[in-house]
Amino acid sequence: MGHDPVYDVFVIGGGINGCGIARDAAGRGYSVFLAEMNDLASGTSSGSTKLIHGGLRYLEHYEFRLVREALMEREVIWKSAPHIVWPMRFVLPHHKGLRPAWLLRLGLFLYDHIGGRRLLPKTRTLDMKRDPAGNPLKKVFTRAFEYSDCWVNDARFVVLNARDAADRGATIATRTRVTGARREGDHWVVSLRGRDGGDAVREVKARMIVNASGPWIDEVLGGVLGRNGTHNVRLVQGSHIVIPRKFEDPRAYFFQNADGRIIFAIPYEEEFTLIGTTDRDYTGDPHDVRISDEEIDYLCRAASEYFAEPVRREDVVWTYSAVRPLYDDGASKAQEATRDYVLKPEGGGSAAPLLNVFGGKITTYRRLSEHALEKVEEFLGKKGKAWTADASLPGGDFPASGFAAEVERLNADYAFLDASHAHRLTRLYGTLARTILGDATSPADLGRHFGADLYEREVCYLMEQEWARTAEDVVWRRTKRGLKLSADEIEALDAFMSQKAAA
Repeated sequence: MGHDPVYDVFVIGGGINGCGIARDAAGRGYSVFLAEMNDLASGTSSGSTKLIHGGLRYLEHYEFRLVREALMEREVIWKSAPHIVWPMRFVLPHHKGLRPAWLLRLGLFLYDHIGGRRLLPKTRTLDMKRDPAGNPLKKVFTRAFEYSDCWVNDARFVVLNARDAADRGATIATRTRVTGARREGDHWVVSLRGRDGGDAVREVKARMIVNASGPWIDEVLGGVLGRNGTHNVRLVQGSHIVIPRKFEDPRAYFFQNADGRIIFAIPYEEEFTLIGTTDRDYTGDPHDVRISDEEIDYLCRAASEYFAEPVRREDVVWTYSAVRPLYDDGASKAQEATRDYVLKPEGGGSAAPLLNVFGGKITTYRRLSEHALEKVEEFLGKKGKAWTADASLPGGDFPASGFAAEVERLNADYAFLDASHAHRLTRLYGTLARTILGDATSPADLGRHFGADLYEREVCYLMEQEWARTAEDVVWRRTKRGLKLSADEIEALDAFMSQKAAA
């Protein structure tokens, strides 16, 4: 019997921060074990507004460091994953009763100039009487500002970081709950309970723990590490609604509300419009977060202030809600609490080290990971050097501006795919779409058809390569086919997957 391995880094949490840190660490040569109690990106990381953005409104709270870092990351991230990240133009109508035009112009001037923008086009002013962006809006909006940010498929972004970490040697254990952790000499012994939910507990040894459990960080510190009464995070609920497509324009809208908050209306999944987010303190269990009637009304009302044709409750086809774990800096309002991240190391010397990760946003995940690795190096010694700035994520190995050409190539090689199917597969998998399609020469070769354009080959790939276990993992996180499939079709998919998993 050999000895159990001692991993260098044990990561708790399979959201964007946990998977980003695992990927960076594995790529530098550290041995990594990551445990996620549910599915990857099943908490905060799939409930975002899906933007890679500088955070224009954070300038109002003087968060210049965060905004500059986020702006600089936009193009780095776009280049790393041009299949799931792409540039988007945002139209910000000037509302006479709200922020003055000079303030918006000043904010956008800073936005254009403090963040090393190279590829993204700069801000311009629009005459809404002439520009098509004015068409869906009320006629009172005569002037707007247009600026650039990027869009990301957030849940896929997390999965691709996990996939890359695994390809570089990390162990990724989903549906695996950390039930305890204790220091033994210079290392940790972490107790895990697997997905079968039985009493079987296994132990994993590691030299260091990174606690990236997001909204559950205080709970992990209390329940797993025995520190009851710790309070570090402020949970802020953000909810979104999805309605049938409200406008033809490929641009998104940035709307200011009378209460000082903002919402976005964004083209979504070809045929829909995404509207969000809300911003309110949340005190319940993050597992149970659901959009409230009050939030649906708020979003409909806020969007209807701008759109000529109002957004009604009955237009809503889907909603999602998540909590953001913001570092509690004692701010009075949810929207004023800092969006920046805070890394708190402890231990070292003779006590095995622990690094707690608070806050953070998708845009700055890669820099957060690099900063976390600086702490890992302090405790465990240096291995490889920082590498993620120039590395592509799985499937993203084509030029940032080359998406359309990539779709055309796929369509040429698999002529039986209809154009929208080829587009969707490239949007989700990039160059790896070919791995899924393999030697197929007709739709029949793709296996069982589950509805819309979802086939067995894609489902099997998601189970084998992307840790998908249930229909929910597939239709709401890995793909957004839940918007197209009926409840019966989703149920049939679930039955197929549980049968396959048991085989």
